[in-house]
Amino acid sequence: MNPHSDTLTTADGRTALRMERRLAHPPQRVWDAITQPAHLAQWFPSEVSVELRPGGAMGFSFPGAGEPGMTGTVTEAEEPRVFAFTWGEDHLRWEITPEGEGSLLTLVHTFGDRFGAASFASGWHLCITALEQLLDGEKVDVGRDRGELHEAYLEQFDLGRGIVEYSADGWRIRFERQLVRPAETVWAELTAGTEVLEGAPVPAGFTAPKTPPGPVTEVRRPALLAYALDPEGEVRWQLAEGTGHGPRLILTQTGPRDMDVDDLLASWHTRLTHLAARLLEG
Repeated sequence: MNPHSDTLTTADGRTALRMERRLAHPPQRVWDAITQPAHLAQWFPSEVSVELRPGGAMGFSFPGAGEPGMTGTVTEAEEPRVFAFTWGEDHLRWEITPEGEGSLLTLVHTFGDRFGAASFASGWHLCITALEQLLDGEKVDVGRDRGELHEAYLEQFDLGRGIVEYSADGWRIRFERQLVRPAETVWAELTAGTEVLEGAPVPAGFTAPKTPPGPVTEVRRPALLAYALDPEGEVRWQLAEGTGHGPRLILTQTGPRDMDVDDLLASWHTRLTHLAARLLEG
């Protein structure tokens, strides 16, 4: 991979992923590779149809998806410099800048799901690697990320941190993290393969230091487990729909105002980091 730069910024509820790659090819050749459907089919994550003009229609379809594809609209088309378009609720802007005998390719992907950023970044990383192979005249052959690249981006963008929300009744800790294995695999890791029932003790995988558990109060395999805390509060683990790799983990804990939440945040962060590492090992 050529030298590159990847950054993430969030403002007004929207997140922008910016990725830069230096390519040893002139802008016109790069332009053709990112705008012509025959070239896009070899590296882009979907098949693309495009009316290459501002306001032109775009279509995106995944082979074998068995359902209609998504649509978009071209927002900029300035050959051979800028190609930008919407894709559902997302916006992608590709800019090509001459640099010596080659080009600097900059992608800015703007979206609403901040915690999906590691999935998007790892996906584009592999797509742009395939684009480089195409431009170099090589066979396009890029393996699927097994999770290592995703987790590296998650750490780079600091997406594993929790937050604390305060109210008149107390506080709520919240973590949201995209996982890289199927929900059933995550559930098996958390339960150590044991059956979990309401009223039963909580499997150790769902606990962390400084969170003395009461009995399980709600369970729905493999999507939800909640339990009461001693003497007050609740912990909820939810495995919701995620962004391609696996489920989206949403972990919350509530408690009274007189508890120290800093230690709890650190404890849960360590617990979820350990879980992510265990899933990679599997």
